Amino acid sequence: MRHSIRYLLAVSCVLRSVLSLADGFAAVVSPPRFELAAKPGQTLRQVFELSNRSDSPAPFLFHTADWTLAPDFGVTFSDELQPGSCRPWVALERPEAALSAGAKIRYRFEVAVPAGAPAGECRFAVLIEGKEPAIAKSEGLQLPIAGRIGVIVYVTVGDAAPRLEILGSKKVSLNGRQLPTLRVHNAGTAHGRMSGFLSGTDATGSRFDFNPSDFPILPGEETDVYLTASTATDDHPTLSFPVRVQGTLEWGEQKIELNQQFE
Repeated sequence: MRHSIRYLLAVSCVLRSVLSLADGFAAVVSPPRFELAAKPGQTLRQVFELSNRSDSPAPFLFHTADWTLAPDFGVTFSDELQPGSCRPWVALERPEAALSAGAKIRYRFEVAVPAGAPAGECRFAVLIEGKEPAIAKSEGLQLPIAGRIGVIVYVTVGDAAPRLEILGSKKVSLNGRQLPTLRVHNAGTAHGRMSGFLSGTDATGSRFDFNPSDFPILPGEETDVYLTASTATDDHPTLSFPVRVQGTLEWGEQKIELNQQFE
């Protein structure tokens, strides 16, 4: 069975706006994502905190799932084991738990990497679901919905690492704004995220700081990295193209100098 939700900077944040409409499922998880590293033969043990923010007791179910990321950053969960899945390495503390109103628990899971595991990246999700359907209220209607939060886990095994390559540049319209954008390919064996210290000017000579989007770039895939402009007084300025951006892009222990004009 496959299920899709929007995956943005934190999965729990995406769902929180939906879950606030529902009675019976008001859960918050922290952290919403793990980025770990392990050697072959090593066992990792991790903990996340789950809070029941509803006014009534709530039972929760826990299980793992495989996931894939679409070009629009939507994520699809799959209950069935996918080819090459590392979910057999994963053990969960328990399959279900009941939390009283306002209560929280620390939930444990572990990843036992086999001794002969090759260098690469293990990716899976821990799904937290309401045992009973929640009720969403909208315009006088009451609709049952399945409440769910996905905790995304990455485990870099051995010397796996991202190797990001800039394929080109362009101008992209996103949410009504024109943004300078880099097309980036990951030729490595683990996911990467762009960060860095960038600044630049637009056609009017105005100066801006630029922040690269930090969506994951999975091994073998390519995606757009948006460069979002800001100033000391405006987090959403309007740019006049062409725009020139300079500075240093970083991922992991790698870095590259950028001096690019976007038409």
